[in-house]
Amino acid sequence: MAIDLDRVDRQLLRLLQADAALSLADLAEAVNLSRSACWRRLQKLEAAEVIRGRVTLLNPAAVGLPLTVFISIRTNQHNQGWAERFREVVSRVEGVQEVYRMGGDVDYLVKAVVADMPDYDRLYQQLIEADLSDVSAGFVMEELKHSTVLPL
Repeated sequence: MAIDLDRVDRQLLRLLQADAALSLADLAEAVNLSRSACWRRLQKLEAAEVIRGRVTLLNPAAVGLPLTVFISIRTNQHNQGWAERFREVVSRVEGVQEVYRMGGDVDYLVKAVVADMPDYDRLYQQLIEADLSDVSAGFVMEELKHSTVLPL
């Protein structure tokens, strides 16, 4: 559900997207509000699920996961039971970061990070438990841009 965001809300969100570790005092000062007014705005944004969480972003290569893979999946089973089983399988496969149901030639697109090709094979073996009809993978050779910042 979208809510109306005013200039101050957008400014707070920009600041938090750049650095979620900013203190309430720093945020309040940056948007020219009292701490309590700033806190109420943040609570409103969290309640409306505009802010879904606050995380620390890690460098995958620095933690032994240098290989990013995009996995295109096609299925010939387009029913609720299969979709629930697929959702369950991908939710428990370690390394899977994002999963999207797509329109067009591919039914699902999966983004995963792995240590190497044997680690990808482990992940692949877990994915095929979901009875997939066609799986293809593309391996990232170079990341040209990566951002978590939404344009506000």
